[in-house]
Amino acid sequence: MNCRQPDCGGTIEDGYCNECGLAPESDLSPARSVRGTVSLTAGTSRRRIATGVVTSRRGRLGAGLVEIPRLADHDPEAEILVDPHIEEGKRFCRGPSCGAPVGRGRDGAPGRSEGFCPRCGQPFSFRPSLAKGDLVGGQYEVAGSIAHGGLGWIYLARDKHVHDKWVVLKGLLNGSDPDAVAAALAERRFLAEVDDHRIVRIINFVEHDSQGYIVMEHVPGTSLRKLLDDRRAANGDVPDPLPAAHAIAYLVEILPAFSYLHGRGLLFCDFKPDNMMQTGESVKLIDLGGVYRVDDPTSAIYGTRGYQAPEIADTGPTVASDLYTVGRTLAVLCTAFPGYQERFEFSIPRPEEEPLFGTYDSLYRFLLRATAPDPDDRFQSADEMQEQLFGVLREIVAVETGAASPALSSLFTGELSADLDRPDWQGLPSLLVDTTDAAAGWLASIPAVSPEEALTLLDAAPEVTVEVRLRSLRELLLAARFDDARAVADLIAADDPWEWRAHWYRGLLALALDTPDDAVVDLHAVYLAVPGELAPKLALATAHQLAGRDAVAMAWYEVVAMTDPSMTRAAFGLASCALSAGDRRRALGALDRVPASSRSFTAAQAAKAEILLGESPPDREDVVAAALIVDRFPPGDPARRRLSILTLEHALAVVQRDGDGPGVVLGCELTENSLRIGLEATYRDAARHALDPDARIELVDRANQVRPRTIW
Repeated sequence: MNCRQPDCGGTIEDGYCNECGLAPESDLSPARSVRGTVSLTAGTSRRRIATGVVTSRRGRLGAGLVEIPRLADHDPEAEILVDPHIEEGKRFCRGPSCGAPVGRGRDGAPGRSEGFCPRCGQPFSFRPSLAKGDLVGGQYEVAGSIAHGGLGWIYLARDKHVHDKWVVLKGLLNGSDPDAVAAALAERRFLAEVDDHRIVRIINFVEHDSQGYIVMEHVPGTSLRKLLDDRRAANGDVPDPLPAAHAIAYLVEILPAFSYLHGRGLLFCDFKPDNMMQTGESVKLIDLGGVYRVDDPTSAIYGTRGYQAPEIADTGPTVASDLYTVGRTLAVLCTAFPGYQERFEFSIPRPEEEPLFGTYDSLYRFLLRATAPDPDDRFQSADEMQEQLFGVLREIVAVETGAASPALSSLFTGELSADLDRPDWQGLPSLLVDTTDAAAGWLASIPAVSPEEALTLLDAAPEVTVEVRLRSLRELLLAARFDDARAVADLIAADDPWEWRAHWYRGLLALALDTPDDAVVDLHAVYLAVPGELAPKLALATAHQLAGRDAVAMAWYEVVAMTDPSMTRAAFGLASCALSAGDRRRALGALDRVPASSRSFTAAQAAKAEILLGESPPDREDVVAAALIVDRFPPGDPARRRLSILTLEHALAVVQRDGDGPGVVLGCELTENSLRIGLEATYRDAARHALDPDARIELVDRANQVRPRTIW
């Protein structure tokens, strides 16, 4: 089957094009959230929930949020280096545990490109071992050298058995021992089983002149290293990082490839911008030479200074160390990052040193976790990392483009309530149950009952898992049994110090106890653990607002409201803080963000009307604007009755102050007589629907008082 993507001559193999890497349909499925379990946790002691965003629409990366211009087609032969050589500053011995500088010049004379290491005696050569025209394995005709990687030179060649199809040759071993070459080839044949459209395909393994080579598909495109180099060259040799959204979009797309490898007991090890290719409108991992099998701890370990995790020498590669390289790569892509191989070899600049981190705090917090010195403090799966990075991307896209990007979370529900009243913890999102928990099915069977009844059922749980304890925690909070809730939270944290959900409930407990400063501490810990989630940011905004720090609260509310307008509590929080500051216009603008599809839309419109009528008496224009809002409420709506009374009362006050004028408010002309008649009818209608006898009597009295005077 031929690929149907424009300007692509590839064919569909295993569901994906062998040229552009895309699915045959021109419009791929939009992003969705999934939940699962970590299938590989080498070097860690904790199971983690794996969450992830999958596939993106054609033409856009980062789950469809970022449009990356498609690269122009180019001739593969243009990749061939005219003068393949290695700069002297990059020449190091590859002997075991050596790494000494070799091939360096002295006294003005250039260094030797071939020789022996003076420290360990290991031979070295920085010359390509293959030349144009060489036939490797009796099948692959070398066209030239195109790059130099961690294992030596990389060559472009033609497959003489398959219509001169372009392939890439990469050396497996530099040496002259045929047995060692044969062993290396046998050991690496597992790479042929790697089958993911985001990973370069291994075609063959061959020997030539006592050296082994991986034969890979040729991926047309540009490495992210070359993108950076080209941007720097165009900027007068001054670093010009990729836009943050672009850099993140690339990695959101490539992280499923890491998930695929990890699920098969493989670690990429040497991830960096050089090893990721933009091809057409997709991305690929292009170098499997350093892939490490966790069941073969004797395998050689490859890595690059500035990207490799600090514990590698002690623990060997792990999922956590692999994901560390992803964090480091992201930092290199989106910041100038001077000294990333020296001063910042195992750290990242602070926001005071890197303005981008000051602008996007969530990105900074994501990188702090991704590159934490302790492997247990990092993300524990590629899926978990991808979902949090996707959340960061949503925020950045919202800030930069003004385009909101709502998305379901696999960790939190939506908000439970939103209004202009004093915020409380019960309206915040709730934690979702980990469906992989042994008691998840049983918990789903608990009916909607009172907190005390639910606690009685939870006491009889067939197994006391962490999800059972978390559910008990919430019910204890709802029952106002705060001491018991604190004890359960402490128990969860003692069992697993990295269980951030214990901090979430501690934060809610502090809000329930009206100690918002304590809540900020715990909720900030949640934010650090899941920097791409909006729920912790919304909770932090609530805590700061309750602590009287409206300016701080508004900053958090703004992030949430811009990213996902469906979380309407953020809009109400902004409006509330703006009103406290006396800024009515900003409050009205905040409420305008509540979408018409939201269940909170009516409450937002009612709040707008009340704000417009908040001054006594208000301006004529505000009364008219409020009336237009109220008039859109359905007849019989209690809010319409209440707001109609308020609107007509204020309209009457305006007319009594300024005199009659043109215009109509809720069917009444802006004259005192018309408004009195309309207000009388509105009072009497409200009285007919009042349930409280005293309220009914009061409304009738007000109707009698406001009615116009007559001569009979």
